[in-house]
Amino acid sequence: MLSDVPGLLLSSQNVARQCKGIDIGVQCTVQCTSYQFGGAMRKDVSVIDLTQAVTAVDLRKQYGKAKPALDGFNLAVPFGSVHGLLGPNGAGKSTAVRILTTLLQADSGSAQVAGFDIGRQPQNVRRRIGLVGQSAAVDEVLSGRQNLILFGRLFHLSTTKAKQRADELLHQFGLTEAASRTVKQYSGGMRRRLDLAASLIMAPPVLFLDEPTTGLDPRSRIEVWDSVRELVRNGTTVLLTTQYLEEADQLADSISVINRGQVIAEGSPNVLKSQIGGDRIEVVAARSGDLLRLNELVGRVVGGKPEVDTIARRISCPVSGTATALTDVFAAVMRAEIQIEDLGLRRPTLDEVFLNLTGDSAGEREAEVAA
Repeated sequence: MLSDVPGLLLSSQNVARQCKGIDIGVQCTVQCTSYQFGGAMRKDVSVIDLTQAVTAVDLRKQYGKAKPALDGFNLAVPFGSVHGLLGPNGAGKSTAVRILTTLLQADSGSAQVAGFDIGRQPQNVRRRIGLVGQSAAVDEVLSGRQNLILFGRLFHLSTTKAKQRADELLHQFGLTEAASRTVKQYSGGMRRRLDLAASLIMAPPVLFLDEPTTGLDPRSRIEVWDSVRELVRNGTTVLLTTQYLEEADQLADSISVINRGQVIAEGSPNVLKSQIGGDRIEVVAARSGDLLRLNELVGRVVGGKPEVDTIARRISCPVSGTATALTDVFAAVMRAEIQIEDLGLRRPTLDEVFLNLTGDSAGEREAEVAA
């Protein structure tokens, strides 16, 4: 932040600018705010990175004397992406969302959402975000269309515009045929899609989803996933918290693993998986007596040190060059005339990443409030 900068400088061009000799940099905007201080008008100039929809720097939050819910939380979410917050119960995911959506004040640190500071400009942030919480916000007594019209009117849309927007969203989320039915007649997936629609009344550029598919059956979960993908295709940025590893793998372009109030790892799902080891070849012997021979064979062909699971009769070995390794192992097994039940290539899962990074810490943080 700069002070006492003469004039008003605003730029959303992807060019380098200077403000009183200070390089602003590319893909940024300069936001100037005038205010009264000590009897004189002053200006604050904030340089905002236009490539990031959400940024958080060293956010901290503690409830009473409990362990910190957030303890130096950092985050960067590019525009037009889906970013997952993954962590055990009590890790601080929901606390982070509540702070970033201005529902809770951080003890220290800073954050910007859609180009506005959550502490100094909360109203501007709220105008540019949508939030879908863990519990449905729609009224079961009203119809789907009535719910959306109600939300439109609460956002100060005229009756005509509220009805028009409701019809647009019902069509977008595949709820037109159910528009006149009361919400209590909706399936879980339909209610959640209506919840998503309600959060998009004002077409916000940033959408926060706090465990949006909790309690849904697999079919309803897939319906919500399809809706989220469509939103992102249309330009919405999504910050998603979830405990479903499959959900993060399906939806997220990048993931931050959070534990004890800190981000302990981040990257794309594939990058995170690679951190705990690459692909592995697994061979299941038909007979326990062949395990020793099979172990030696796989190690020789692959060039690694296999692991043996005698109970499952499984040989597992890290491998590189997966395109040829699988066929090489199969050919060697056939030549050795060893009978096998299964041969395949297995990649690490997010479940393994999650357990490897977070350990057994979830139980240590059950006392965290509302996180």
